[in-house]
Amino acid sequence: MNLLSVQGQGAVWLIVLFLLCVILVHATKLARIGYRTLRKKLPPEKPAPKPQQKPEPVYFIVERKQKKRAKTEYTPPKEIKFR
Repeated sequence: MNLLSVQGQGAVWLIVLFLLCVILVHATKLARIGYRTLRKKLPPEKPAPKPQQKPEPVYFIVERKQKKRAKTEYTPPKEIKFR
């Protein structure tokens, strides 16, 4: 005895087929991603410790004081003649 009509059975099979296709597509994509990662080398878990090096000295460039101050008097402007 059928509990669903023909249209209901068609809808159920449509949903089942759709879910099956979605699952197969995603499984294929995940398998492809996993296959690509098999070729890659994983980085080493702990890198070898580097020997401690002495820090380089830091040199500061210091400007010496000037004995003279800059001129505060300005000469009058020169006249420029264009021909």
